[in-house]
Amino acid sequence: MKIQQREREMEISHSEVKVKWVYPTSILMAGIDSRGASVVIGMLADEEPQVTGLKASDLLLMSAASCSAYDVVMILKKRKEPLESLDVTCSGQMESEPVRRFTKLHLKYIVKGQVKPESVEKAIKLSEDKYCSVLNTLRGSVEISSEFEIID
Repeated sequence: MKIQQREREMEISHSEVKVKWVYPTSILMAGIDSRGASVVIGMLADEEPQVTGLKASDLLLMSAASCSAYDVVMILKKRKEPLESLDVTCSGQMESEPVRRFTKLHLKYIVKGQVKPESVEKAIKLSEDKYCSVLNTLRGSVEISSEFEIID
């Protein structure tokens, strides 16, 4: 009963993307996000040179990294930390047999600037536990870990 009431009280956000198969003799797709930006996915294997797009499974890793990176940047800026740059690498471990689902994700945050380590740690924790919709969607079915390094 309380869950239904909470769902009614929560504002529901909707997003929609589109994937279009663009070439009948290939597995090349065009992905279009909810704002109209596009990305090429898959490959055109019957042409020389071979045209390739992003792997769909890599898009999941990129989504996790970019979602969390966005949060971390916003949190550190709000805390007025002197962040110069942020790189996030997201690696995933997949099952070897179909369906080849991800079992583990690891995010490594490389922070440049005179940023306090405790601020970085807190920003990452907030992103991973509270704000990043991608990581929170995966949580429970995928083991998620992270680390960070501050460089000058």
